[in-house]
Order: sequence, then structure tokens, then C-alpha cells
Amino acid sequence: MDGDLNDSTVSRLLARWSHGERAAAAELMPLVYQELRQIAQRAFRRERPDHTLQPTALVHEVYLKLVESSGLQWQNRMHFYGLAACMMRRALVDYSREKAFQKRGGGLRKVPLEEAQELHRSRSLDLVDLDDALTDLERLDPQKALIVELRYFGGLTVDQTAECIGMSPRSVARQWRSARAVLYRQLNPEAPPP
Repeated sequence: MDGDLNDSTVSRLLARWSHGERAAAAELMPLVYQELRQIAQRAFRRERPDHTLQPTALVHEVYLKLVESSGLQWQNRMHFYGLAACMMRRALVDYSREKAFQKRGGGLRKVPLEEAQELHRSRSLDLVDLDDALTDLERLDPQKALIVELRYFGGLTVDQTAECIGMSPRSVARQWRSARAVLYRQLNPEAPPP
């Protein structure tokens, strides 16, 4: 019962926020903080262990961006969590790109072309590669890309994703399988199909 009460309170606050009440955003934070933190922690499970950005900082950064945004119309709490997850993904990708930019050229050594190709093939998946593949998928099929963001980065279940975007769970599950296959082929061009 407590969860239902909290969900309805969150929904009411999101509706008030959608209608321009900035105070509702401040009231909302204590109610959604733990869930946002869990989303951030799931996102960090895919990051390297020595990451200098922390889940708490990511939550605060995204929440501030949400509060500063104007004209957001929240459909429901899943829509809120889904958008927060997408923003966390983008923040992590931006952070990774900035780190790579800062290190560009540092510690590099010349290697023969054959060795460089082998290193490229054996390289593990990183967030920037995944973001590039997801951006390509978004151009081809925005709905599939959104489902990947909500499921992979947001940690939403099939049912929660369906609620968030207004689709049936069966359609979401089908799109999710298809999107994963497309991304797998993009990220592993030389591998056999899954």
C-alpha cells in the first residue's frame, strides 16, 4: 500500500510540475531519489571500476538538468524515470568522450597496422561505441532506440517500458529482441549472427 501511495504522490507532483509549479520538483526529489540512484548504479555497473564520476553526482547532475528544463510534460512516473535514464546515459557518454579527448595522444605508441587491427577486434565494448551504435539505430528506428535506452540504461522491465511508451508488453519484447540483434551486428561486424 505504501508503494501505491508513493506512486500516486509522485504522479500528482509530476502533473503539478508539468503545469509549471517548480516547487513540485523540489517536493518530488525525496520521493524519487532512491529510484534515480538505483538507475545510476545500474548504469555504473557497465562502467570501468575506476570511474571518477559517482552515481550520486550523476543523479544530482541529471536532476538539476531536469529542473532547469522548461515545458516538460510528464505522462507518468515511468516517463520521468525513463527520461532520467536517457539523460544519465548521455551524461556518461559525454563524460567518457571528454576523458578520451583529454587523453588523446597521451601514452600512444606506434604499432604495425596488423597489430592495430587485432587490437581493434579484441577491444571490449565501451560506452562510446554503444552510444554510436545506438545513435545509428535511433536514425533507423527511434522507437527501438528508446526501448534500448529504457531497458538497458534505465533498467526498466518490459512491462514498465510498455507503460512508459504506451505499447503492449509483447510488442516491447519483440522490439527489444530486434534492437539487440541490430546492435550486436553493429558492435560485432565480424562475429557470426547471434
